[in-house]
Amino acid sequence: MTPATTLLNVNSIEVIYNHVILVLKGVSFSVPEGGIVALLGGNGAGKTTTLRAVSNLLAGERGQVTKGSIELRGERIEALSPAELVRRGVIQVMEGRHCFGHLTIEENLLTGAYTRRDGKAAVAATLEKVYAYFPGLKNRRTSQAAYTSGGEQQMTAIGRALMANPNMVLLDEPSMGLAPQIVDEVFSIVKDLNQKEGVTFLLAEQNTNMALRYADFGYILENGRVVMEGVAADLRNNEDVKEFYLGISSQGRKSFRDIKNYRRRKRWLA
Repeated sequence: MTPATTLLNVNSIEVIYNHVILVLKGVSFSVPEGGIVALLGGNGAGKTTTLRAVSNLLAGERGQVTKGSIELRGERIEALSPAELVRRGVIQVMEGRHCFGHLTIEENLLTGAYTRRDGKAAVAATLEKVYAYFPGLKNRRTSQAAYTSGGEQQMTAIGRALMANPNMVLLDEPSMGLAPQIVDEVFSIVKDLNQKEGVTFLLAEQNTNMALRYADFGYILENGRVVMEGVAADLRNNEDVKEFYLGISSQGRKSFRDIKNYRRRKRWLA
């Protein structure tokens, strides 16, 4: 089998907010073209900051990459604007969906095609493709986004990203605030888009079990560092991951409150 081409390579980056707060501490990972890679970890682990570092959205939060490098197909991209990254096919779907509430579902989707220069017919064809993946959105296409469900808004946000014909989508906490059956539906569509359209996904997710079911490879972050990485199937079967992130141990289900943080870090960072 031919090795997958590396699409994104993040090498030992550090991120500082407000010139003093060190959030990421030497984070490194890679994303193969056509893969699904998950960034896992609890709230505050550094997942969202990592995505924003890749998409160059840190400046709006008074953050900056101060060390390391980020390469897209071998090209350094730290100095590129978010708009330039969109033109290179990198789109971020923000945590919390961020739909335009006063616009209809279809108007929201069409905003994603703003940078396209290949004509109305091509945009219309992409819109129909999005509706094929999200048939529920087609039924609600004239509804104002503010009056749709959380699941419909999440699908709208992903569909809007797809309207730009991306090579890679950065997906931040897609399961947040959604009912379990809707989470299943969203992840199934992500897998379909990956397999049928060749879209590469880098997703940040607290729902470790769900993410590892659909991802190819995972990186676990804790306190701004990568503390474990591996093939998704291996991570799902790893005893530490089961105990500390899936809440399952050889003694049964455990509470995070019963686990001492130093024990976890001593085991992984020794």
